[in-house]
Amino acid sequence: MKKILVLFFCFIFQNILTAQIHEIGVFLGGSNYIGDVGKTNYVDPNEYAFGIIYKWNKSPRHSYRFSYTQSNITANDLDSEVPAREQRAYNFKNHIKEFSAGLEFNFFDFNLHEVLKRKITPYVYSGISVFSYDELFFVNGQYKKDFAATGFAIPMTVGLKGNVLENFILGFEVGARYTFTDNLDGSLPKNKNLETLKFGNINSKDWYVFTGFTVTYTFGDKPCYCAD
Repeated sequence: MKKILVLFFCFIFQNILTAQIHEIGVFLGGSNYIGDVGKTNYVDPNEYAFGIIYKWNKSPRHSYRFSYTQSNITANDLDSEVPAREQRAYNFKNHIKEFSAGLEFNFFDFNLHEVLKRKITPYVYSGISVFSYDELFFVNGQYKKDFAATGFAIPMTVGLKGNVLENFILGFEVGARYTFTDNLDGSLPKNKNLETLKFGNINSKDWYVFTGFTVTYTFGDKPCYCAD
């Protein structure tokens, strides 16, 4: 994960030197988990999340987007409305550190160089995410850490953004991550010595969701799609 962060920052500063328009900023919001422990709500932030975002705007309709986000994810069966989960009364805490890269698509033209015009657009984002987390398992109803792991996820984000001030863009988004692991919650340990401790639906993968605001600062020369 440290090597990925170094490459991330190197990529940002390399592209800052080129004659394109850029955005750099922060994400502030919350996170929630969807899986075999706790509530079954899809969007229900219960932990703080924060991160940094860089966008390389190639046209008024699409941007290459890179981000780093981190947050705890927690869940408690006692908060669930499913009777079997309430009776089980498991809870867990994990920590997510995610690097994501992909394409952001605007539904309407979003020309950042038309600074005197107020613009607003819905957008979607997807790509690939790499994240670190802890492999967990449960013993006597208590979760324990087995080892640190790395996984992949597919981000699926929808949002709305607008230029609130010159060079500043405010957005709000909900981004679900479909992971390729079923053990963010300790329900399916990878350790073969812990196979007897499995529980829940082993045919479904875990999700985590980031919900919150983005604030980015725009800078750089006019790209080729802008008129002189």
